[in-house]
Amino acid sequence: MPIDESRQFLPVNIAVLTVSDTRDLASDRSGDTLAERIGKAGHRLAAREICRDEADAIEGVLRRWIADPAIDCAITTGGTGITGRDVTPEAFARVLEKEITGFGELFRMLSYAKIGTSTIQSRAIGGVAGGTYLFALPGSTGACKDAWDDILVWQLDSRHRPCNLVELMPRLQEHLKAA
Repeated sequence: MPIDESRQFLPVNIAVLTVSDTRDLASDRSGDTLAERIGKAGHRLAAREICRDEADAIEGVLRRWIADPAIDCAITTGGTGITGRDVTPEAFARVLEKEITGFGELFRMLSYAKIGTSTIQSRAIGGVAGGTYLFALPGSTGACKDAWDDILVWQLDSRHRPCNLVELMPRLQEHLKAA
């Protein structure tokens, strides 16, 4: 991926939410993986929490983080499958203003090379709400690595060319100024 070293790197404030009925901070390998990669890339871990696989709980955390001006991006891990307890995409649907459909499509395309047709079980999703980027990743450590290493590290780098999500951040709420 082309990084334009002549451009300034702008750190992004990123929150990580692990959606799980069984994990805690001591056993949250996927959350640890994301937190480590966020720091290594030069970004700031703005918040980190764990909540149960319950749409209302997930929505509550997302809405709190969307309202927090110190958070630019929220990444969730877990709850994107198809079982009865997997409700992260439903919680996202309650808060998203715009879906970034290409994120889920690209994630599944990249996953297909590693896990084949099992990738259809992932409902990874991305979008924007209140000027905050939101990305829902599967709960596996491998999926978190793939999403970060192959997509998010590049799109959340202000130096990435030909374009990136960081350069759009000042314009995410321009529709509110026009009103």
